[in-house]
Amino acid sequence: GTDGETRMPREFFVTGTDTGVGKTLVTAVLLRRLRESGVAVAGMKPVAAGSIAGPEGPANEDALLLQAESSVRHPYADVNPWLFEPPIAPHLAAAEAGVPIDTARIVAAHARIRAGAQVVLAEGAGGF
Repeated sequence: GTDGETRMPREFFVTGTDTGVGKTLVTAVLLRRLRESGVAVAGMKPVAAGSIAGPEGPANEDALLLQAESSVRHPYADVNPWLFEPPIAPHLAAAEAGVPIDTARIVAAHARIRAGAQVVLAEGAGGF
């Protein structure tokens, strides 16, 4: 770029058509490589299903890994704005819980994460 040019953050969405195809592994490796290269990078998993006890309360293992591989530690609620306890497809878990997934929560969390990163990698939920 030219001097004085404002650089916008780069944003990527990692997806796959099934659970277990390697989305989390690919996202975590990309985060680590970028971070080790000096890039301010952040990962997020906007919607996840399947929870464990995490340091900030219920958490998803994949989202915790993305949080750990990011350059800056963002609050878990921003890394994973929607978490459902049963380890089933998130749209089914949301329907079972009677909770519509509000995209405004995802957009707000993404904006907070993006504010301090050159690159944001968001991982989608698995399943076709």
